Amino acid sequence: MTQPLLIEIGVEELPALPLLKILKNIEASWGAILKEHQLSSSFEFIYTPRRLVLLHNSMPTKQDDSTIELFGPPAGVAIKDGVPTKAAEGFARKCAVSFDALSRATKGNREVLYYKEEKVGSDTSTLLSKMIQKWIASMNFGKMMRWGDRSEEFIRPIRWLQVRLGDEIIPIELFGVKSSSYTFVHRMVSLNPVEVPSIAEYEEIVNNGKVMLRAKEREQRILAQFDALESEHGITIERDRGLLAEIVAITENPEALLGSFDKSFLELPPEVIITSMKEHQRYFAVFESGKLTHKFIVVSNGVTDDYSKIIAGNERVLKPRLADGMFFYYNDLKRGLKIDGLEKIQFMDGLGSLKDKIHRESNIAMRLLTRYISQVQAETGKESAVLELLMDKAVKLAKADLTSEMVYEFTELQGLMGYYYAKSLGEDPLVYNAIKEQYMPVGEGAELPNSIFSSIVAISIKLDTLLGLFSIGKIPTGSKDPFALRRAVNGIVRIVTEYNLSFEIDEVIGLIADEYSDFERVLLTDFIIERIKKSIDANPSVIVAVLATGERDINNIVKKVQALDAITATEIFKEQFSTFKRVANISKDIDLTTSLAIDTALFEGEAEKKLYSSYQEVIKKEYKDYKSNLEGLFSLKEVLDTYFDDVMVNVEEENIRTNRQNMIASIYRSFREIADIKEVTS
Repeated sequence: MTQPLLIEIGVEELPALPLLKILKNIEASWGAILKEHQLSSSFEFIYTPRRLVLLHNSMPTKQDDSTIELFGPPAGVAIKDGVPTKAAEGFARKCAVSFDALSRATKGNREVLYYKEEKVGSDTSTLLSKMIQKWIASMNFGKMMRWGDRSEEFIRPIRWLQVRLGDEIIPIELFGVKSSSYTFVHRMVSLNPVEVPSIAEYEEIVNNGKVMLRAKEREQRILAQFDALESEHGITIERDRGLLAEIVAITENPEALLGSFDKSFLELPPEVIITSMKEHQRYFAVFESGKLTHKFIVVSNGVTDDYSKIIAGNERVLKPRLADGMFFYYNDLKRGLKIDGLEKIQFMDGLGSLKDKIHRESNIAMRLLTRYISQVQAETGKESAVLELLMDKAVKLAKADLTSEMVYEFTELQGLMGYYYAKSLGEDPLVYNAIKEQYMPVGEGAELPNSIFSSIVAISIKLDTLLGLFSIGKIPTGSKDPFALRRAVNGIVRIVTEYNLSFEIDEVIGLIADEYSDFERVLLTDFIIERIKKSIDANPSVIVAVLATGERDINNIVKKVQALDAITATEIFKEQFSTFKRVANISKDIDLTTSLAIDTALFEGEAEKKLYSSYQEVIKKEYKDYKSNLEGLFSLKEVLDTYFDDVMVNVEEENIRTNRQNMIASIYRSFREIADIKEVTS
């Protein structure tokens, strides 16, 4: 038999971010508790700022009866001289009975101790208190609080409780609050408890009390209001998904309202205005014709027939926030970009201050600039001496805004404010764009630096962090990577392949390793290789095939993998690959570092001559990329098949056998310049 179940835990306003962080766990935890108590059933988890709700349409009213059967040790082991042994006593304890309550059974042709219990299922009503207590205890919000004289902790004080199974109110106490038939509606509708006659009437009562129970419905309402405001005013509202989720979590009756601020504040960089509105006030930015405008969207949780006072109040609150931003901005511009004070900010124990980090990054950047100077000159049209001065300035100013008042207020604007300040102070575009793009890419699929010059700055910062932390033993283990070193490698991989930069791992590490204490470089090399394997979307065996050649240039690795993967992924290749596996197998014991001399005078038939001439034609061609090169080599399939049909490679005559082996090994070696084809699997 089943009955509807309603569990409503009423609380003071829940903080949005901790709640959103564990939403999935809250729901999953209740599912696990149901399963543990043999009461699995479908349910809906609902949250608003003031309540956590579980709603079952069909909750079993009782556990199913069950039979417990336990088999113990063999009777010969359990009983010696008529006395139960420790093995027997241990089995009895496991069964939670005395030894005399055990019986015998046959299992595997042996007599063993046996226990059987017919367990009658408990009523759900008697289990709910324990289940709810366990569910509450599973909610790890981080910071918790106590209230009154209670010792228990929860994220916010609990103020009311409903636990109803069918028509019955289950008598449960939680944090000193006893379950009842009351709920609370929106505070601006009523501050008094509201009677809920039945579960069936619960939703209607709270909805009439201006509480939208379901988060998805609140979100849809907000987005529909955004659409209406955009249409009415000819504006575009930024759909910040994170902010939207937060607003949904803190409103019961959302109402999107359009407010405005003084146009003079638009002198500030757009990101300052947007960040100030979002972080301090939870406002959405508004754009007109693609540009930030002097308007904002606030989502009210109020209930009123006249929202004008709410709009005016939010406009009044925003003004001093933006005034602070204006004050910080112009103060910072007066001060200029300076690195004074960075020597007092510790980067990491064993790696010195931020000023020390900048010094290392500058040295790395100058060495990389020398490495890529021709490409940077072609991109910028500037002389190497000028580029060196600009690179040194870009790296040294990259973290200068850390001591600014604006970044002190909004740490997430670090780098971006340096860009605005450097631009306003008349620095070269290469310098201020490099400051802006120094941390790019910030995640998978994120934007890359827009130039090789900026890329060198970004790579230098990532390399210093990598080598620095490896040099002091801060190496990621398992899934733990507190300093985002994996992301740093992924960023380097994306940058060097985007700009076609040569990046031989061991060579680059050797180029800059003198900046750090000695450490096992192979650990870093292996770490980078492992990240490359995981960052490339390709057949894993293709990645192994490329790495098996000893290739350690990141740019070449990625391009070779992409080229081979594109070819091997086709159905026709999978059908024909056996020919090239045979080439690899024949060559497996041949030293490919020798000359592999081929004497055409020893050819005995047309198949040998044809394979040799076709191979020579393929290797003498100039190819635009690795894919074209591989296609040329794979085009030898037909002549190879004819060769294998007509020619026996391992004949008795040593000179002919060696000549034929060298022919096949030469083809294999040409493949190995790109990838070891024997490693490829479908």
